[in-house]
Amino acid sequence: MAEKGLARQNAILWNPASDIDLPKIPFRIPRDVLTHEEAERVLAQPNLKMPEGLRDRAIFETFYSTGMRRCELIGLHLHDVDADRCTILIRDGKGRRDRMVPLGQRAQAWIFKYTSEARPKLVTDPNDTVLFVSNRGEALAEATLSAMARDYIVASGVNKHGACHIFRHSMATAMLENGADVRFIQAILGHTSLNSTAIYTHVAIRKLVEIHERTHPAAMLKRKARTGTSEPEAEKMALLAALDDEPEGHDDGP
Repeated sequence: MAEKGLARQNAILWNPASDIDLPKIPFRIPRDVLTHEEAERVLAQPNLKMPEGLRDRAIFETFYSTGMRRCELIGLHLHDVDADRCTILIRDGKGRRDRMVPLGQRAQAWIFKYTSEARPKLVTDPNDTVLFVSNRGEALAEATLSAMARDYIVASGVNKHGACHIFRHSMATAMLENGADVRFIQAILGHTSLNSTAIYTHVAIRKLVEIHERTHPAAMLKRKARTGTSEPEAEKMALLAALDDEPEGHDDGP
């Protein structure tokens, strides 16, 4: 504001706009979120008899398990998957930060099936370490991923709109509904803060894996009993609002 600049330059004694109360922005929940049953219907769409179908199933299992962004999935390499720790390393995520996130056993199993059975048939350069490759053996394009996601969502008949980003919304919502602490979900998603609640956290990856296994409906090959307590509603709504404010045009472009 002009008044703020004048105050800094000592042209005026104080900023007259500093006493103005700005209107509060209401929380908004994501427009379209898949229930777990709907997510399962979408995940069941790829043709597993084809290498591309195995790849696609592994891709969307990874999206649903981790909540990572489209641009983050494209940057994954083979060595980023840590089978022993059930984690996956996201390099150079939003804000140019690396982060380690839990990878559910089921998603890990599909990645292993894809890398052992389908990827060798798709990759053209044996020295290429990119995890998910196109039909031409190259790194996938963001627009290709979005088109794939939309096609599978439409084919599933769930009547929800969205592409890759809908899995991010759905993962966070499912974990919240099953009792995950909002701070753990925030760390998995790569949010450094939620301005509305001023939450800041640094948590061990082992704890993140534990919370992920306990609260994500597709984390385990065999479902364990769920435990945990709910966080205050305001914190949940803040997390969902932050998700909805993420620029889908960046992650789910044309």
